[in-house]
Amino acid sequence: MRREIDMLNGGFAAKILQFAIPLALTGILQQFFNAADVMVVGRFASKFAMAAVGCNTPVIGIVVNLFVGISTGATVVIAKCIGRGDGAGVKKAVHTAVFLSLVCGSVMALVALSVSSRIMSLLSVPEEVLPMALSYFRIYISGLPAILLYNFESAIFRSKGDTNTPLFCLIAAGIVNVLLNLFFVLVLKMGAKGVAIATVISNILSSGAMFIVLLRSKSDVGIEFHLIRADHASLLEILRIGVPAGVQSMVFALSNIIIQSAINSLGPDVMAASAAAFNTEIFAYFIVNAFGQACTAFIGQNYGAKKFDRCKKVTLHAFWMDCAFTAAVALPIIIFSRELLSLFNGDPAVIEYGRTRILYITSFQFLNLTTEIFSGSLRGYGNSLAPALIALLGICVTRVIWVFTVFPMHSDYATLLACYPISWFITTSILTGYYFWFMRVALKRKIAGI
Repeated sequence: MRREIDMLNGGFAAKILQFAIPLALTGILQQFFNAADVMVVGRFASKFAMAAVGCNTPVIGIVVNLFVGISTGATVVIAKCIGRGDGAGVKKAVHTAVFLSLVCGSVMALVALSVSSRIMSLLSVPEEVLPMALSYFRIYISGLPAILLYNFESAIFRSKGDTNTPLFCLIAAGIVNVLLNLFFVLVLKMGAKGVAIATVISNILSSGAMFIVLLRSKSDVGIEFHLIRADHASLLEILRIGVPAGVQSMVFALSNIIIQSAINSLGPDVMAASAAAFNTEIFAYFIVNAFGQACTAFIGQNYGAKKFDRCKKVTLHAFWMDCAFTAAVALPIIIFSRELLSLFNGDPAVIEYGRTRILYITSFQFLNLTTEIFSGSLRGYGNSLAPALIALLGICVTRVIWVFTVFPMHSDYATLLACYPISWFITTSILTGYYFWFMRVALKRKIAGI
């Protein structure tokens, strides 16, 4: 079966689905295996161990999201080179991406480990949870090079229309993760520390498997050890597009750290509920995000090939398909929220708090959908800075203001969660206006200058 998609010719609907569905499944399975961490400790250890794992999610996310965003720069640069038939450019960009992931992963892991205690303090982690939370963080973050390598390797495959290979590698490694979770927690009684070790091992397996596939590849995206280094021009272009995209992704995680600190102040029940709800509601987001990434890859290749009319059609097709598939996933999550949450923890208080979060967040994913589609499209054209700045204003600033002004006046969980739909509405409104201005004015000027 041919895994690469011809993005430059033919219709869009089937090809966008062929790209987006495996990508969404990759995210869903990745989160499912992460959810297994929370589920195993919640069921077989304690709610304190569950809270320890859950409260680490935002702070780990801020680092991972930054480099997931930067890896988007690699997708765009490689896709454009493929579109214009520049094989030498593809090889340079691929090896630069691999080099960047290994170096940045190692440096960031060392930095995070050195300030781990301070990070837990800033998160206001309760004393009864702190030792387990700190242990989980230190073990998990030590595997950061493997995590970043996996995401940059995935970006390489996405640029040529192959979203199946990352999915297959993840499935194999994820099964190992679940089995190790059960072994470390049930047999060795290691709690949060055990699931962290299992996650690191599975990340090494998934990134290692993809690395072997790239080593054996005879195409332009194949890796050769002696070529793994930074090409100056490729690096600058990846960073130019990727850093703003990374900042945009990081903004979500950064604001979530502040929100997590507020959640921690509400006690272990809310902490555990938030962890369970996040690992349930996030599945709808992966559908949303997959179609946004499809826009980036498809537009990147067609823009590189100067097929500008096809670029516009990509956004329209992706938007409506994203609406349909997101609704198909979000509605069952809302309807069966109690049953899904009970898989993590049977405590009635945890279930009710978790259901509140799902209602506030999953019900408004259509706002987030619009932001992802327009942001992904703009990145495909090489414009990453504007959506990043808009997200910084609409997401981060709005949520920070809310946490420090509105929440102290009404310190309950529902009030805190209201910052999600409000910030999405503000961001979507601004970004929609900017996107249509860009298409009518800025893009026409850009095309005229090519």
